[in-house]
Amino acid sequence: MSEKKTNEKDDFLAQEAKEEAAQAAPYTLDIPEDEIWTYQIDGLQTPRIGKPIKNFRRKKIIVVLVLLVAIGLAIFFSLRAVHSELFAFERLDDGTAALTKFSNNGTLKELTVAFADDGQTPVSAIRDFAFNCDEKLTEIQIGKTVTDISPTAFYSCWALQKITVDEENPAYCDIDGVLYTKDCTRVVCYPIDRDQYLREEYGYTDLKDENGKPMDELWGPTATYDAAFFEQYNRDVRTYVLPATVKVIGATALNYANLTALYLPEGLEEIETMALFKCTSLETICSYTGEPTEAAAAVTDGMQTLKSSLPDSLVSIGSDAFTGDQALSYLYLPAALTFIGHHAFWDTCYQQDGEMKGITGIYTALGEDAFRAQTTLGDQWRPQMSGGLLPKNVPVRYGAERENLYGTLPES
Repeated sequence: MSEKKTNEKDDFLAQEAKEEAAQAAPYTLDIPEDEIWTYQIDGLQTPRIGKPIKNFRRKKIIVVLVLLVAIGLAIFFSLRAVHSELFAFERLDDGTAALTKFSNNGTLKELTVAFADDGQTPVSAIRDFAFNCDEKLTEIQIGKTVTDISPTAFYSCWALQKITVDEENPAYCDIDGVLYTKDCTRVVCYPIDRDQYLREEYGYTDLKDENGKPMDELWGPTATYDAAFFEQYNRDVRTYVLPATVKVIGATALNYANLTALYLPEGLEEIETMALFKCTSLETICSYTGEPTEAAAAVTDGMQTLKSSLPDSLVSIGSDAFTGDQALSYLYLPAALTFIGHHAFWDTCYQQDGEMKGITGIYTALGEDAFRAQTTLGDQWRPQMSGGLLPKNVPVRYGAERENLYGTLPES
C-alpha cells in the first residue's frame, strides 16, 4: 500500500473517532441564570413563559365551539341510530311517510305517531302489522296527519290499553281509548288490554285472594269474591257497547278482547275478517235500538229494545270473525244476511266431560231454501261437533224465531 493511501486512511479514522467522541460528550448551554426563561436560541421562537398568548380568548372560544359541535353531532347520530333501530318508514310520493315497522327496545310504554325518523316528515299511514306482537306498549297516540291505518296495524299488541287521537285528525277519533273512524261508523281497534285500564278507572286495583295476596286474575281457585261482585266487575270492565252510529266492525277490531258482553246497534251491517277472533270470554251478544247514555249507570240506559244475538241489519260476516269464541252459546242469523266467510264460527263448539258446549246449534230467520239461495257460504263456516269417529257440523235450525234470552226493554 502506498504512503499516500495510508495517510488518507489514518485521517479518515481519526475524523471518525473525533465525531464519535463529540457525540458521546454532554452538550450544555452556558445560559446566565437571570436569562433562563427568556434565552433565545437561534432559529427557535422566543419562549412565552409568563407572557399572554396572542388571541387566547378567541382561540379558547373556537376550541369550545368545536367540542360542542362534535359532541352534538355524536349525540344526534347516536340518537338517530337508535331511532332507526326502533322504526322503519316508507317515504311516499306526497312527501309524507308510512310507518311500516316498530321494534320496541323493551322500555317504551307510550308512543306518539306523528313524524318520521327525521323529526320533520309527517306520518300519514300505519301499515299492516307495524306494531305486531308488541308486549310493552300501553298507549299509542295518533297524530293529526295519520289518515290511513291498516286493519292489522295493532295486531296482537298484548299490553295495549288505550289509543288516543289528536282532535285535529280528519280521519280518526277515539272514544275513551277505543279507535274509530272520524264519523264513528267503523270501529277500528279495541285495545286488547283495555280491561287493565278500566280496572284502574273503576278501582279494581287492590284485589286479593283468600290469603291476602294480590291476584292477577279475579277468577282463580282461591278467589273470595261473590257472584254479585263478579256481576258488577263484568259490567264495569268486561262489557262494551258499540255506539249507535257504527255500521262496520273492522277486521281484527276486537280480536282477543277480554269481554263477557257485547252490545251491537241495529244498523250494524258488516262484521269483517277476524273482527271478534278469540274473544274466549264472550258469553253474550245483544243487539239494541236507541241511543245509549254516555257513562250510563246501567249498561242498558238509553236503549229502547234489546234482542239476543246479532242485529237484524247485519248483511255480512267475514272469515274467522268469531273463531275460538267458545263462551258463546246462542247464535241467531238474521234475514238480511247475504255472506258468511270461511270458518266464521270455527272452534266455537267443544266437548267437556262428555257434553257438547258452546254453539251447539245455529238458528236462522230464513227457511233453508231461502237461506241457501240468498247467502254465500264459505268453507266450514259453521263449527263442528267433536266426538265419534268423524266430526260433524253443528245443526242449523232454519226459519226459527229469535229467542228472547236477555229480555226486551220497554219502548221509551
